[in-house]
Amino acid sequence: MTNKQDGMNYAPKGKPNPVVGKGEFRFAAIGLDHGHIYGMCNGLMEAGAELVAVYDPDPEKVKRFVNTFPQAIAAQTEEEILNDPQIKLIAGACIPSERGALGLRALEHGKHYFVDKPAFTTLEQVDQARLKTKETGLKWGIYYGERLHVESAVFAGQLIEEGAIGRVVQVIGTGPHRANVKARPDWFFDPAYYGGILCDIGSHQIEQFLSYTGAKDAKVLHSKVANYNFKNYPKFEDFGDAALVADNGATFYFRVDWLTPDGLGTWGDGRTFILGTDGYIEIRKYIDIAREASGNHLYLVNHEGERHFDCSGKVGYPYFGEFILDILNGTENAMTQEHAFKAAALCIEAQTSAIKIETA
Repeated sequence: MTNKQDGMNYAPKGKPNPVVGKGEFRFAAIGLDHGHIYGMCNGLMEAGAELVAVYDPDPEKVKRFVNTFPQAIAAQTEEEILNDPQIKLIAGACIPSERGALGLRALEHGKHYFVDKPAFTTLEQVDQARLKTKETGLKWGIYYGERLHVESAVFAGQLIEEGAIGRVVQVIGTGPHRANVKARPDWFFDPAYYGGILCDIGSHQIEQFLSYTGAKDAKVLHSKVANYNFKNYPKFEDFGDAALVADNGATFYFRVDWLTPDGLGTWGDGRTFILGTDGYIEIRKYIDIAREASGNHLYLVNHEGERHFDCSGKVGYPYFGEFILDILNGTENAMTQEHAFKAAALCIEAQTSAIKIETA
């Protein structure tokens, strides 16, 4: 399922690095509307989790999933999975507007939850999730894949933690995506279901900003959305941008769009620029255009000089193992619950306050 041309079905694979033994951590998938579920399952299984079951109301989606993961038994109902006491975690990638409700059902049945972004489409859903995690003590993990499942993005965080560029004062993020309109389901074009462009793919950007700056909170200064190119889908947004300032003074600008041309060798030329007091980092996540078809390039400039790192196959994806251990041990090493929810809430705030650009 690693498809560099199609971001919806882009599912990175890494090296196995199990943190648990066989049968120690069983999980199931519910909701297969977005192809990110494949990457989510890959990451969990590489960390030692055992995928045992799957459910979706669409039998064709289940058939494709089981062809990829034959160890997963197709359940007849969602309740069959939720009532299985051996399953510790539900991984879900249903339609975004339905993800919050699925998480509430999972936690009510004593399961931890790992959901594709955007985890929510309204602030009310975020509030409900916050209350449910406090009530149950269970975890609500969110798959912010553009940082968690990209080795160069992981390495950038490690360099920042080591002090390679000093204090981070600004981040610029670009998240262009290829639309692949003919392959998209109807809900993809309606913000009522996907949350809007800043809520959807903007969620990756805001989570990275909080992570790289070490911020606990941020304020949305301004945001904009537009439909420049897809007039056949009048509700759709193919462009969005926003500026934020964090509680520690760091600033952020990001742009996301569905305007990637067919000539690019991958589904999107995602990049991140991180400015520190003692240097800067550029991440070229998926391609180095006209030079290298491979991704995971990181460029570092600081007082020691200029360096290029090819991170592919060298850094790994530590989040998944850390998340499993957090579930088992009650820790928060992979990502704090408040960080996950704060990023989700900020992208909704950016979306709801966005100026709609009228285009001809």
